[in-house]
Amino acid sequence: METGKSTDVGVKDLREKLNASSKRVKRIKMDRTRFSDSSDDGEASTNSRRKNGLRSRCQDEDEDSKVSYEKDRILSDIEQYKFFRQEEIADIEDKINDVVRKADKGCFKSRTVDRAPLRVKYFFGEGYTYGKQMSGRGPGQEKLFPKGEIDEIPQWVKTLVIKPLVKHGIVPKDFVDSVVINDYQQGGCIVSHVDPLHIFERPIISVSFFSKSALSFGCKFSFNPIRTTDPIVSIPLDIGCVTLLRGYAADNVTHCIRPQDVVERRAVIILRRVKQDAPRLSYTPESQTHHRSYVQKENRGFKQRKRSKMPYFEHDDRGESSEEEVKAKRSRR
Repeated sequence: METGKSTDVGVKDLREKLNASSKRVKRIKMDRTRFSDSSDDGEASTNSRRKNGLRSRCQDEDEDSKVSYEKDRILSDIEQYKFFRQEEIADIEDKINDVVRKADKGCFKSRTVDRAPLRVKYFFGEGYTYGKQMSGRGPGQEKLFPKGEIDEIPQWVKTLVIKPLVKHGIVPKDFVDSVVINDYQQGGCIVSHVDPLHIFERPIISVSFFSKSALSFGCKFSFNPIRTTDPIVSIPLDIGCVTLLRGYAADNVTHCIRPQDVVERRAVIILRRVKQDAPRLSYTPESQTHHRSYVQKENRGFKQRKRSKMPYFEHDDRGESSEEEVKAKRSRR
């Protein structure tokens, strides 16, 4: 009996040991499984972060590559020359000042002179509608003024500016039939635009005077206060520098003069050729009356702004915004 009891006790002890051992094995397996799962999750998370980081770097590299490619395309279609001597530059600047004095005395036709805060534009040979002058807004709506409503290109422009361009092989003889003089005061600018493709041939030629500046490409403007994004590329405009735009630089990306790049008075003479099939306004007495009232209104506004020292608001060749639009926005706030 005692032997049987001891045997039963031994078997029971053995069973308990086996059960305890089995539980330990299961715990170890579970721990290993949890460790393995945790390790797999950590590795997956690390791989995911690596992939996201690699994707982000690739996107940054792609963006940098696109910007670099566009910058190269722009620069490849720009030419700059310096051949005007100091005395020639001084003579041209004197002539520009003569134009300003004549305009102030009312010596030009009404469509020749266009005034805006910190910028006065003088059309010669050919001029065109833009901004509030257009019946419709946006690119492609610009039209040439009727023949005879713009003063002829001054002889001094032909002798002092166009003739040297022809001499140095920049443009062929009789290429230029449209001249614009933009006279900017400190802080003046022209917002991002493309010279109307349906009006002007390429290249677009410009010559800078009075002070240095810069021509920027691919900027976006915002207003009130006026601000710009960084350009894709910006090129210096030295005094007497001749700049040519054609191809991608002239047609596929906007260019502008930023206000921070006009630190003192500067002027630019823009020389272009009008396309033969460029649209033109037809002359009517009504259109002439409308234009006279527009000019009178602009001149009154210009004098008022001058007296009140109103801060500058850009009025550009594309007419994206006007001073009246800004006032309307302010009144709605």
